Amino acid sequence: MDDAFGDPVSYGKLKEYLENLGQQYSQKIKAILVISAHWEEDLPTVHFGSNPPLLYDYYGFPESTYHLSWSASGNPELAEQIENLIKASGFITKREYDRGFDHGTFVPFMIAFPKPEIPVVQLSLVKTLDPETHINLGKVLEPLRNEGVLIIGSGMSYHNMRGFMSGSSNTIVNSEKFDNWLSKTVLNSNINKRNFALMNWQKAPAALESHPRSEHLVPLFVIAGAAGNDIGMIDYTGTLMGVKISGYKFG
Repeated sequence: MDDAFGDPVSYGKLKEYLENLGQQYSQKIKAILVISAHWEEDLPTVHFGSNPPLLYDYYGFPESTYHLSWSASGNPELAEQIENLIKASGFITKREYDRGFDHGTFVPFMIAFPKPEIPVVQLSLVKTLDPETHINLGKVLEPLRNEGVLIIGSGMSYHNMRGFMSGSSNTIVNSEKFDNWLSKTVLNSNINKRNFALMNWQKAPAALESHPRSEHLVPLFVIAGAAGNDIGMIDYTGTLMGVKISGYKFG
């Protein structure tokens, strides 16, 4: 549930962004593929369930947060298409049928798509979190964009829980340093240089201070791969618990 933290002003801005995102795309797409920071497997794993439950993969929150409801359907046909694309590129994949939508999916989607009428398929990260692997994984998913599938990477541009809790000036400065680098990188019009820089993200200013572990950054690598030759743009920027965060889109 860490993705939903924030003071009323910053959370309100983020909520408005998600609402606008849903309004922008809900009438244009037939399905959503989401890559969440909260699902890692040893191999790329595609969820094939028809009616996934919600997975309350967090603790220490009010009781009401364990009774949220969001009943989007899965899409086994799309899941099979995704699996075939990934396999055709040489990846070995797995199938999963029972895991619910984790909070990296249902928390933002409840805001962006409050009427769960669009089917959603979830694809796992590979637990090595290797940047090149995930950029290559994204590349094989690019054809879906021309078939009415919105590909969403659900993570955070800053994710250091100790940093969030500290509220220190160093944390704020570090988040700004890394955010500035990340935005400049995503906006690079040279696609090869963009992807090369993302693969070497650990060399960026305040990289490890912003991401001691990179699971919240890796979904962006998949999206950058799926973007093909499209140049990235900043779709959201703001603060959350005092740190700077940004969201990006391609195309």
